[in-house]
Amino acid sequence: MAPKRLDGRVAIVTGAAQGLGAAFAQALAGEGAKVCVADVLDAKPVAAEIVRAGGQAIAVHCDVTDPESVRAMVSATVQTFGSIAVLVNNAGLFANLPLESMLDIDSAEWDKVMAVNVRGVFECVKAVAPEMKKRKYGKIINLSSGTVFKGAPNLLHYVASKGAVLAMTRAMARELGDDGICVNTLAPGLIMSEGVKKNAGWTGPVGESTVASRALKREGVPADLLGTLIYLSSADSDFVTGQAVVVDGGSVMH
Repeated sequence: MAPKRLDGRVAIVTGAAQGLGAAFAQALAGEGAKVCVADVLDAKPVAAEIVRAGGQAIAVHCDVTDPESVRAMVSATVQTFGSIAVLVNNAGLFANLPLESMLDIDSAEWDKVMAVNVRGVFECVKAVAPEMKKRKYGKIINLSSGTVFKGAPNLLHYVASKGAVLAMTRAMARELGDDGICVNTLAPGLIMSEGVKKNAGWTGPVGESTVASRALKREGVPADLLGTLIYLSSADSDFVTGQAVVVDGGSVMH
């Protein structure tokens, strides 16, 4: 049997109990990675599905805004699998956010989005990087968004948070490069995950206009992101860092 692209690698995926995160965890496992499926929700079903398919996975409860919880996630991963080669910072608030004017976003909601989408990335990288430094190698993939490049309206807190992720990725790539750690951004367009489909704001005219803006005029689905995810997690991208890869069917071209 030919070796898989991620054989021998250990990966953490945050926000992996459902939606894109679950698809990411399953795809990494399918390419041979041992996966920590982390979430504030129950991630055991996703981990169990990976194991049933012949892969290796553990489920860990993790609140990315809590440094102690993040450190416990890292510790559990290292104790189980021995190392960490890949971190996918997928946990974030988006699908349940209402589309609303910046004038209607209250301060508490702004702070919550920033805590999860921005500080959560910081907490996870801060906790994982020392393990990667020990081996002078690692792949960190931060989830941003095509909205950053478009200046999308009616989601100012979300767009600002994902702009921060893009900026942090570039700075992190500079700081961690001497240790052989690649830090890149995966920036999806509107992807019709389970959660997004349940938000009426993303169906109808908004969804239709998004598709119309693309060179490839169809809805995006989780599977559309997996090839890029595997590439950024594998040795194929060992000389790629500080980059933003937009996967949106050609709506954003930069």
